[in-house]
Amino acid sequence: MTKAAASELQVRIISGIVMIAVALGALSFGGYAFWALASVLAVLMMIEWSAMAKAGRWQTILAAVIVGGLMLSALSFADPLMIATYSGSLIAQTVDLTGLAAILLAVISFRARLGAGVLYSVLPAVALVFLREQPGQGLFLALWTLVIVWATDIGAFFAGRAIGGPKLAPRMSPNKTWAGLLGGMAAAGTIGALIASVGGLPLFCWIAGAPLAIAAQMGDLLESWLKRRSGVKDSGTLLPGHGGVLDRLDGVVPVAVLVAAAVVGGML
Repeated sequence: MTKAAASELQVRIISGIVMIAVALGALSFGGYAFWALASVLAVLMMIEWSAMAKAGRWQTILAAVIVGGLMLSALSFADPLMIATYSGSLIAQTVDLTGLAAILLAVISFRARLGAGVLYSVLPAVALVFLREQPGQGLFLALWTLVIVWATDIGAFFAGRAIGGPKLAPRMSPNKTWAGLLGGMAAAGTIGALIASVGGLPLFCWIAGAPLAIAAQMGDLLESWLKRRSGVKDSGTLLPGHGGVLDRLDGVVPVAVLVAAAVVGGML
């Protein structure tokens, strides 16, 4: 490894530790603290999405305001009593409102891609808050969801570098390999089962780590494809060594939504 590569890896690790610490701090508090972090991230995701879509300034501001408004309307998700009592209706209302807002933004801005960005930004953010406030197991369930993505990223990064080999999807992301995918699945499956054991989570969480790692990698590939279409290397520059917020949360998007769907569907 060259000195430049070693320095880049060091920055990436330090930055990653700081981000994980912030996420774990908000997660431990839960409630409005975690909702606030999720809301800020959702707005930042929408801003970066708008930049990649080459949206105008007024379109970007409008998109950010809409996402902020949707997260404000989802404030009730930060209340465990509301989740326990009105979970089904809250989810239905949020999905309907988010879909309507996405369609309206697409029509007003004449950009369907901006409308898609609303769904991409809001649904996983609300899903994480919903998971955190689940009665009894919320803390460990939300932690397990995030750890699955983190373990996938770390396992894929080091397995890909150490083993190399055939590319996973060279046209979408030339650096990802099948070895990296398998390494991510192994890490997510192992660490996910450990968290499930410590947190007393259902059987689903013991066995779903590796399959969800595939979903996380698919989310990563989708964002890589979007960046290639936009002609950019990173979605932003906010996070040293990691690029933008979208670069770090691309795997969280499908995993958080899928786990929340599993809860709604009675699998958790």
